[in-house]
Amino acid sequence: MPLPDVQIRECLGATGEFLSKRRPPPEVRDQVDYRADINGQEVTIISVRPAYGGVGRKAEHPIARARWVGTQKVWKLFWMRADLKWHTYEPLPESPSIKTLLTEVDRDPHGCFFG
Repeated sequence: MPLPDVQIRECLGATGEFLSKRRPPPEVRDQVDYRADINGQEVTIISVRPAYGGVGRKAEHPIARARWVGTQKVWKLFWMRADLKWHTYEPLPESPSIKTLLTEVDRDPHGCFFG
């Protein structure tokens, strides 16, 4: 089920702001970059780097995921642990604003997202 229009607008603005702060300078983006994928009711922040030993190939590593729960009118925040499964981010598990969650991802006070 796709996001409601209001959430799409909020999501595009918040992810655009997040990426403009986090993306490296253009001259190094072929070595490390970030992007946001919107799929259904989820937004995933992904790190993109060259694949090991794969000339021209890219390796993608999910960093954070926010999921819109329409019945509760909140975004829920998840982080990927070493077991490669998504886990609720307990310090700030949900918010009515995706911008609040992306601000927390950017701050990363517990080292869950960027190490």
